[in-house]
Amino acid sequence: MTRERCLRIALIAVGIIFIVGVYPLINLWPAGFRWQPEQAAYEQMIALIYAVLGIFLVRASRSPFDHLSLIWFTVWSSLAHAGVMAVHALMDPGEQVHLAGDVPALVIVAAVLAALTRRRPASGDA
Repeated sequence: MTRERCLRIALIAVGIIFIVGVYPLINLWPAGFRWQPEQAAYEQMIALIYAVLGIFLVRASRSPFDHLSLIWFTVWSSLAHAGVMAVHALMDPGEQVHLAGDVPALVIVAAVLAALTRRRPASGDA
């Protein structure tokens, strides 16, 4: 299987998880994915932002190397989001379970997409 095919599959998988998986994860494992239960509006906002990103990732799967900026945005924003969450989880003992929930989930997304995405066009590409 080619690297591009693997990237396409990863983009579709991550996209679908972002589209339909974020909000259910918040509700199925609140300890690992919900930060402040009294802020339902915040959860809805985050879930919607990830759903929109997921739609664009699925669309990018058709021609991943034409959408490198979107893929790299997903990589770096996921790492930034995970980093901020990790700091907050370490500072608040009541939130440390996130170090086993959404923090590693975002790091995995970033690592997979980064590993599969070319940084420069291969020789012979324009």
